[in-house]
Amino acid sequence: MLSIESALKEYLDYLEIEKNRSPRTRASYERCLRKFIENEDIGSVNGITEEKIREFRLKMSRSENLKKSTQAYFIIAIRNFLKFLAKRGFESVAPDRVELPKVPERQIRTLEYSDLEMLLAAPKTGNIKGLRDKAILEVLFSTGLRVSELCALNKDINMERGEFTVRGKGEKLRVVFLSESAKKALKEYLPKRTDMEPALFVSFSNGKKPKVLGRIIPRTVERLVDGYARSVGIPRHITPHQLRHQFATDLLLNGADLRSVQELLGHSNISTTQIYTHITNKELRDVHQAFHGRRRK
Repeated sequence: MLSIESALKEYLDYLEIEKNRSPRTRASYERCLRKFIENEDIGSVNGITEEKIREFRLKMSRSENLKKSTQAYFIIAIRNFLKFLAKRGFESVAPDRVELPKVPERQIRTLEYSDLEMLLAAPKTGNIKGLRDKAILEVLFSTGLRVSELCALNKDINMERGEFTVRGKGEKLRVVFLSESAKKALKEYLPKRTDMEPALFVSFSNGKKPKVLGRIIPRTVERLVDGYARSVGIPRHITPHQLRHQFATDLLLNGADLRSVQELLGHSNISTTQIYTHITNKELRDVHQAFHGRRRK
């Protein structure tokens, strides 16, 4: 009889080695599965039963601290674990016996275009930090990069072609493109860099002559984006991911097809990209304008 600890380790190794998932994804799955295993006192693979899964789901649904989306993530982790066990020939609950919960669709909030323009223009470019920050904002909006992808960029990108390859989630490669505004911001920023650090974006020390401290980290980018948003009077918390949303909605509003946007964002599944369609469906707007209230005087 295979112990649950052995099965869990095999599964997590499988995620990391064969499925090429990131260490963060591995840790997230481990956290979810361990909570299920410990809560239901499961000692072996045979100890996983439909009844214990139902009991765990009931406990989660009664918890005031767990959102529906978080509960769904736990169930997805359990079902994927069961799929792995079935694939390896271990007897346990059949994965299709675990029904995924329905969760509300994600609501994407976008900035008004005037607010977006104010945000992009917010950095004062009289020093190296301001030039860097301007370049960061422009590159985020131009490419739709995730903040981790932005921080991993090096200076050796092809500025003349205005495009480069980025390695995203699951080690997937995709091509992203620089707008003229992004290229201009980078061309003003990079010549001011006299250090040997390979990173495209770096952190600087405070003072009149700031020193390079190394590659910029996501938390620093998050702070500067929100700081500039507040400085121009945007009343809510703005993250780098908000600029990724703006990138996607801007493309769709201007006529891009969903498949192309999926490729540019690096989404594995088009259903992930479809969260943007409810705010960009120009055809529905045209139908409403053409046919609604035509009998009213």
